[in-house]
Amino acid sequence: MEKISWLQVPERDELPEDVQSLFSKAEEKLGHIPNVFKTMALSPSHFMRWFKYYDYLMRTEEGELSPKEREMIGLAVSAENRCEYCLGSHSAYLREITGDPILVDLITHNYRRAPLSVRERAMLDFAVAMTTDSYKMTPENLEPLRAIGLSDKGIAEVAQVAAMFNFTNRMANALGWKPNERYYSDFR
Repeated sequence: MEKISWLQVPERDELPEDVQSLFSKAEEKLGHIPNVFKTMALSPSHFMRWFKYYDYLMRTEEGELSPKEREMIGLAVSAENRCEYCLGSHSAYLREITGDPILVDLITHNYRRAPLSVRERAMLDFAVAMTTDSYKMTPENLEPLRAIGLSDKGIAEVAQVAAMFNFTNRMANALGWKPNERYYSDFR
């Protein structure tokens, strides 16, 4: 069995009940436990806090972004960071929700050449600028997002999704996380 992280991954029966319960829910809903769960569970309390925020950020009905837009932001940021784990897992999920594997592959390789709406392009441009050059950003970087109708709360939502992926990408890259193999085959 291939290692899924450069760190030791805890055995399921070593984990607290709340983490085991989350694993069971994932198995029931997804048919597997994402490797990110297994790797983050090395620190159970950190994992549970991270998951609650991630789940709220990506799955909430609140906010101005659609699930597709959130996943597109995550994928563009993960491509910029060359994050093997998130590129595998989030390209699979975006293929599932869009039914468009070509769009997903284009975003994965170079979102700038993908056939995006003006709204989508503005969000991805902002997220990638935040990823690569956040220290250079100015109030002018917000203008394309305002032009597509996002409120300040919506702009903050774009930034929070980009920040979540930047955080997770860096953890995954630095610790050698491997995506579940099924991400490459289940959602085609």
